[in-house]
Amino acid sequence: MTSKGRVTIREVAERAGVSMATVSRVLSGNHPVPASTRARVLRAARDLDYVANAHARALVGGGRKMVAVVLRQVTSPFYAQVAEGVEAEAAARGWLCLVGTTGGDPGRELEFVQLMREEGARLVILVGGVVEDDAYRERVAHYAQALASAGARLVLCGRPAPDPDIPALVVEFDNEAGARAITGHLLSAGHRRIVFLGGLPGNTALDARVAGYRAALAEHGLGPEAAHVVDCGLGRAAGHRAMTELLKAGGVPGPGDTATPETATSGTATRDTATRDAANPGTATPDTAPARFTAVFAGDDMVAAGALRAIADAGLRVPQDISVVGYNDIPLAEDFNPPLTTVRTPAEELGRAAVRIALRDPEHAAGAHHLLGTHIVVRDSVQPPPPGREDGGSTPV
Repeated sequence: MTSKGRVTIREVAERAGVSMATVSRVLSGNHPVPASTRARVLRAARDLDYVANAHARALVGGGRKMVAVVLRQVTSPFYAQVAEGVEAEAAARGWLCLVGTTGGDPGRELEFVQLMREEGARLVILVGGVVEDDAYRERVAHYAQALASAGARLVLCGRPAPDPDIPALVVEFDNEAGARAITGHLLSAGHRRIVFLGGLPGNTALDARVAGYRAALAEHGLGPEAAHVVDCGLGRAAGHRAMTELLKAGGVPGPGDTATPETATSGTATRDTATRDAANPGTATPDTAPARFTAVFAGDDMVAAGALRAIADAGLRVPQDISVVGYNDIPLAEDFNPPLTTVRTPAEELGRAAVRIALRDPEHAAGAHHLLGTHIVVRDSVQPPPPGREDGGSTPV
């Protein structure tokens, strides 16, 4: 896949040594052509990276009104909701929607983008946070230019554009503001020892949530040392494992427990201060458990689900012993035990907006950036810390 200017049918014909009419017959597949001629034309088209212009095909009735959405996985409730939004908006306009998954593999993502370019998809939507490194920046610029050269459009949904000049539409929501608001909710309830569970250094979405968490602590007069970020990644299993390790490390006392926190090192990395982050960018060093934390801010609702299970397994209660909040407000969040206080992200609207904005103003969509809002959904997983533990102290006996 190349990002050079659009190759024309004339260039393919010249390379193959045939007429443009012959090239058209071969590529349409609707007319008999000698096998040797067909092979020569297809080889020339492949060598030149020729892709028939989707808009030109549409003018003659051969274009596909098709949008492709590329996800990390379909089992994640968040990704599924975004895909549902894309499908709903596409269907309302009479377009087809194709869904592909990559498992986080950049190679599979490249193959899918190339396939959709060749098949004439008008929009290719890439969904979800990523590690924004040089390889990602180069890859996305490559996608955007190559799709544009074929008359298609790249949409980045919930992930940033590495360069505002590349021809890609960005539609995302304000991760940092949502994290700042939910952390403020915990602080307003009286919590001062709050753990962020679910960091993943370099991931654009989670880094923004960590930034919002730190900002809220600072706004309430707490120093950098008050921040405790556990880099366990996302998913229920990750949340359960990390929460179990924190509880074993003595971070939360049980009823009547006056023991001091135990020093423990585990496979879960903890970033305890902004100073350490600055000294070791992109790294995390295992450290002691945060002293007597009273609340957990889970990086997403599935991390929260794992944390809730680990807390219950330890014989502790939410919110009486530990308050827990999440992020995304997946459909099951209100059915957790207890129902989860969380940040509602406009997942389905994110998918709808990606299609709607790209098709509403196609000439000006490229390079545009649209930011959707978030808000807190208050349920039953937060209450003030137990008496005597507002600042992380032991429960009185």
